[in-house]
Formats: sequence, structure tokens, C-alpha cells
Amino acid sequence: MKIIFSKCTPIIVTLISVLTLSCTKYQIPDQRVTAPEFDPISVSTCDPDTVYFQNAILPLVVSSCATTGCHDKTSHRDGIILSDYASIISTGEIKPGDPNDSEFFESLTDDGDDLMPPPPYSPLDSDQIQMIRQWIAQGAKNNACSDGCDTTAVSFAGQIWPMMESYCTGCHSASAPGGGVVIADYDDMVALAENGSLMGSIRWESGYAKMPTNQQLSECNISLLQKWINDGFPDN
Repeated sequence: MKIIFSKCTPIIVTLISVLTLSCTKYQIPDQRVTAPEFDPISVSTCDPDTVYFQNAILPLVVSSCATTGCHDKTSHRDGIILSDYASIISTGEIKPGDPNDSEFFESLTDDGDDLMPPPPYSPLDSDQIQMIRQWIAQGAKNNACSDGCDTTAVSFAGQIWPMMESYCTGCHSASAPGGGVVIADYDDMVALAENGSLMGSIRWESGYAKMPTNQQLSECNISLLQKWINDGFPDN
């Protein structure tokens, strides 16, 4: 038996090797090993050095200028409409690439009766004016980007107040509170959130005034506001 086993050993070893190689070649992949999940909505496509019309310029201009009695499509004061790209370029007499020769931009820094927005509305601040200057200097394009929607850590200073400055404070400043609603600081925002009017208005729910009146906030912005409320109104 020992001799027979000895003679058969190479055959057995060879057979085992073949079976092993065969099993390895056709082995079913381990289904538990998966690639990392990729969430495209959290990835920004925005160039930090570019000013995008749809993301930054239009909301600011609509909030501050295209209001009832001023430069919306119905009022079109002085024949100027500032509620959409084509109208802003044409009636605002914007010269792409040359902010200093653009009537709309000049009105933002005018020290006379042509200042926009006019009193009692608050004028745009230096950062907002510089942003519009940069947009015109970059060609005044009707561009847009996806700035992502990261709701992991939402704060008043980081996301909420910049959003309000773009979409809301032009109509709801302390000096000219549209509808009697003031949005001037953190406390104002908390009060509106606590009484339910903030989310009711931005979601355009029945029984609440639609805010902003000209365009609804994106789903991302609405989610950011809701997350801020759910987290207890974090400031920083």
C-alpha cells in the first residue's frame, strides 16, 4: 500500500493543483466588497473664481431691484426690467467685459438720485457690488453651476445668512420691510423659523405669502434651511 500511495501521490497532487487553479479562475467575486458610494449632489461644479449669473447675480438683483413698484415686469420703472437675464442686459445697458461703461453697475454706486436701490431701501454692500463688477468683467454671461448640497453641517453664518442676503434682505430690510417682515439678523430668522412662517413661505404653502415672490428657492436651499431648523438654529 505504501508503494502504491507513493506512485499515486504525484497524480493526486497534480489533480489538486488543477482543481485549485480552476476554482480560482472561476471564483465568484465577493459581493460584500463594493466601491465607495458616490453622491453627485454633494460635488460642486463651481469655479471659486467665477461669478455665476443664475446662482449669485439673478437672486440678488431680483431681491433688491425687481420688486413691485420698481423694476419687475409689471412696474418696469423708467422702462427698466431686472427680473431675467435678457432684460437685465438690455434695459440695464450692460456692456459685457466693461462694468464702468454699464449703466446698471454705475447706478449701484451713484451718489445722487440715480442710486439703486433707492431710499428707503438699503444699498448693496461693497461685497455685493464687487461681485456684480466681477460678473460683468467676466463677460456678463448667463451661466450657472451646481454648488452641491452638503447638509452635514449647516450654520447661520456659513450658509443661511448668505442665502438670505441673496434672496430676501433686499425686500425685508429694517428700513423697508416688505409685508411688515424684517430679516436683518439672526434673531429675526429664528423668530420666523419658530412661528412656522419661514418654511411655509419658502415652500409656497397655502396660507403663507410666497417668498421669494419671483422664484422659489431650490430644493437644496430649502433642505439647508430645514436642516438648520432641525439642528436648533446653529449660529457658527
